[in-house]
Amino acid sequence: MINTRRLPRFATAKLTGVFIAALLLASCSGEPPKSLVTPLPPVAKQPLPTQPLKHNEPVRGVWLATVSRLDWPPVNSVNGSSRDVRIALQKKALTDKLDKLKSLGINTVFFQVKPDGTALWPSQILPWSDMLTGKIGEDPGYDPLQFMLDEAHARGMRVHAWFNPYRVTTNIKPSTINELSRTTSLRPASVYVLHRDWIRTSGDRLVLDPGIPEARDWITSIVAEVVARYPVDGVQFDDYFYTETARSQLNDNQTWQQYGREFASKADWRRHNTELLISQVSRTIKQLNPNVEFGVSPAGVWRNISHDPAGSATRGAAAYDESYADTRRWVQLGLLDYIAPQIYWPFSRDAARYDVLARWWA
Repeated sequence: MINTRRLPRFATAKLTGVFIAALLLASCSGEPPKSLVTPLPPVAKQPLPTQPLKHNEPVRGVWLATVSRLDWPPVNSVNGSSRDVRIALQKKALTDKLDKLKSLGINTVFFQVKPDGTALWPSQILPWSDMLTGKIGEDPGYDPLQFMLDEAHARGMRVHAWFNPYRVTTNIKPSTINELSRTTSLRPASVYVLHRDWIRTSGDRLVLDPGIPEARDWITSIVAEVVARYPVDGVQFDDYFYTETARSQLNDNQTWQQYGREFASKADWRRHNTELLISQVSRTIKQLNPNVEFGVSPAGVWRNISHDPAGSATRGAAAYDESYADTRRWVQLGLLDYIAPQIYWPFSRDAARYDVLARWWA
């Protein structure tokens, strides 16, 4: 992880107010629910810490992934368990992990609170995650984010709320689409039924179109909801910005025609869209609580030296060219408090060696 606080901040624009978007839901019999991007109702800001955060303290962190239940919650807690048994299993699994991590010297947990278009806290914007109960929108009977914060802070560990900003689903199976469609009656419903016009298929998953300004506002509102209501120590985005494959590309031609006319290339326009989100989220976090850190964990290669003399001596997939994320520029602009590039490759991987990339990022 690289602390960027010592770098100059060139961005000078100031927001005159915090724009926190949310969804105002209404529905009529036989009609899909309507949604508007409107200000959130007033929420109490968390009191600022009396002691400044130790930004120079080494971070020994782990990512705790909830998408597909990779790390938590345990699958056996969801399949066939009663409500009380499920809650007990999930809580014990989490505290057991924290105890083990604490014993290993870990002091920070990047906890995935938004694995897709669902939430691991009682959100006014997103439905409950099916990772907790097996069904989108079903109340798990407790607040996993608050439980994590209470237990981690009691152990002297920090928690960064980890968001995947654009992902709506991890697949495009008919069963997944049917489940999303059935959320129409939920409060809140899935973004899939509220804003179908924002949704694209990309990389064999459903995602939000990053070129739509209202979609970026909506993502910002989700982050703001967590920062305003929970004593999180940080917010982190992972490396999924524009995600596409040669076989499943994101079709944003219509959005490009509507919003990208002033740009010389579609690639430049896409990078601009990603930077707009990062800037908007960064400023919103700092207005709500200046002591909450904002960081990104991007793909490990910014650009290869074959494409840019400032790039690294690598031949790997580059965030700049393939995810349309100019992560180096975000550091230069002072939009991030830290950057934690994913460079966990062996020394033997000649196309993208760990030591080469570690030196480049440093």
